[in-house]
Amino acid sequence: MTTQTKSDGGRTRVRGSGRAALRGFGLALVLLPVAVALFTLTLVSLALIPIGVGIVTTPWMLTGVRAFADRRRILAAEWYGVRIPSAYRPMPEHANPWTRTFGMLRDPATWRDLGWLPVDMTAGFLTALLPGALLLYPFEGFALAAGLWRVFPDDTYWYAFVPVTGQASAFGAAALGLVLLFLAHFLAPRLLESHFWLTRSVLAPGKEALSERVRVLTETRRDAVDTSAAELRRIERDLHDGAQARLVAMGMDLGTIEVLVEKDPEQAKRLLSQARQSSAEALAELRDLVRGIHPPVLAERGLGDAVRALALRLPVTTEVDVDLSGRADAPVESAAYFAVSEVLTNAVKHSGADRVWVDLHHTKDMLRISVTDNGKGGAEIGAGSGLAGVERRLGTFDGVLAVSSPAGGPTMVTMEIPCALS
Repeated sequence: MTTQTKSDGGRTRVRGSGRAALRGFGLALVLLPVAVALFTLTLVSLALIPIGVGIVTTPWMLTGVRAFADRRRILAAEWYGVRIPSAYRPMPEHANPWTRTFGMLRDPATWRDLGWLPVDMTAGFLTALLPGALLLYPFEGFALAAGLWRVFPDDTYWYAFVPVTGQASAFGAAALGLVLLFLAHFLAPRLLESHFWLTRSVLAPGKEALSERVRVLTETRRDAVDTSAAELRRIERDLHDGAQARLVAMGMDLGTIEVLVEKDPEQAKRLLSQARQSSAEALAELRDLVRGIHPPVLAERGLGDAVRALALRLPVTTEVDVDLSGRADAPVESAAYFAVSEVLTNAVKHSGADRVWVDLHHTKDMLRISVTDNGKGGAEIGAGSGLAGVERRLGTFDGVLAVSSPAGGPTMVTMEIPCALS
């Protein structure tokens, strides 16, 4: 059993070193020309800002740089679990070129990206290339020992620090190659990992991360206050126009009944029936109002059952899949519930879908909710959009909203809220 385990571990290390070499070699081939092109074109675009051309081209170039950096962040996380935070400031939807250009240039993350490109095309290129070079270079020593040294009969051929002048020194080159191959077996994955740690050291937010965090918290707090004020105005309006008006009318009816109860009993009975109907309607409106503030099923049964109850009231076929091992804090559940409610309402009203899928699950202290419909697509987060309100609601809890909605559909809205379950 022990021998088998060691054998499996050895094969795993061989595969790991070979995979690191191939990944590093492929990364080096791509990053050098792309980094050089992006850096050069971005500098040219910045130089053209004074004459106006750069106002149009700079947002495109900086967006390309961000996409290049984001792709490296994804590879770092997927290959070696190196997390490189992305801290780009959001840009207004449909902003004009002037706003986009200077908004991006005021973002500290933009200058980190531009400072990273020269590092990436030099030290980054070398650290990406080294795993492949370290794994392939030993085979040159083996080839020299096999007779390749005879191709250079009149000149001394240097293999690393070994001068190859004959068969004996060629065997020395092969011995060195064997040592290098042994080292590559262990070092190749670590060398490629060092490439991503180098990338992280340049791209990760530094001292300005705290100020950026304060800015985000200030914005989300302002959004939360605005949302609460709007909710209070809605409750006041609903009470004034609905239940309050009915209760006032019912009070007037009861006053009239007191006058008619002896003079016109029949009319008094009709007014009593009307008052009873008004009281039932006022009670129903109050229940709807309470349900709009915090649905009883959400308080009693939790988020999963509340979303299932919400789906039952939709006019389209809705499938709900819930995988929650506990309950989140009440404010988080409320925000998630109303976010799902808004997304489902949008799907029913605007997408033209006849089928909706809702998935709720919790992994690694993150509540993830996805709502997918088979409608016509074209949904986006923008000013005046219901999705913009959902984004603000989630932002209060450091949550995020992502929308994938190509023309023709389908539309997938994904929401994530950091939270723990109890």
